[in-house]
Amino acid sequence: MTSAAPGVTTRTLTLQAADGHEFGAYVATPPGAPRAGLLVLQEIFGVNAHIRRVAEGYAARDYLAIAPALFDRVRPGIELGYDAVEQGRDLMLKLAIDDVAADLRAAVAAVGTAGRVGAVGYCWGGAIADLAACRTSVAAAVSYYGRANVAWLHEQPRCPVLYHFGALDPLIPPEVVSQITAARPGHAVHVYEQAGHGFNCDERPEYHAPSAALALQRTLAFFDQHLG
Repeated sequence: MTSAAPGVTTRTLTLQAADGHEFGAYVATPPGAPRAGLLVLQEIFGVNAHIRRVAEGYAARDYLAIAPALFDRVRPGIELGYDAVEQGRDLMLKLAIDDVAADLRAAVAAVGTAGRVGAVGYCWGGAIADLAACRTSVAAAVSYYGRANVAWLHEQPRCPVLYHFGALDPLIPPEVVSQITAARPGHAVHVYEQAGHGFNCDERPEYHAPSAALALQRTLAFFDQHLG
């Protein structure tokens, strides 16, 4: 084990999906008893240093956080720089959504000992958080600037979902936000007027600190309400 934030410990696990696929996961454990489990779902750049820090940040807030390596079905150990967009998209397109859902269910089981489980995801992981809400037992999900879920908007979440979008995001224009919003009636949607894509990641040029801070405040309040 290694130390991250004060009192937080981290480790890597090997998980197994129902079809026998084995894949890695990064786990951050809080210093005390966890209040809930939480899936932290990667961008197209893999479980990189930023995603690991995000998991550690939630662990510092008393969540048992797990970041499953969802690209391991294509190639294990993927960590890309933020300039490797095309490579990340190519990896994403090689994944079958049914396989991703199977891996999500294995990750939920891995942290289910903490009680209720939530999911939070960013970029591609934002869409996958929506998938977790539709196909797993998570009790709440938060989607940051996810678009790929337009492929399964005919499915409906089984739990409350909170969506964050940037008004200046060229990858998710207003008509796509409207499409997702219309397909998810009753779920909360926030659009940040000064934010673009990736506004939560402080390693990306699109990072917008005020929007990131407000989105995190809303995310934590949402999890307080639905995960306890």
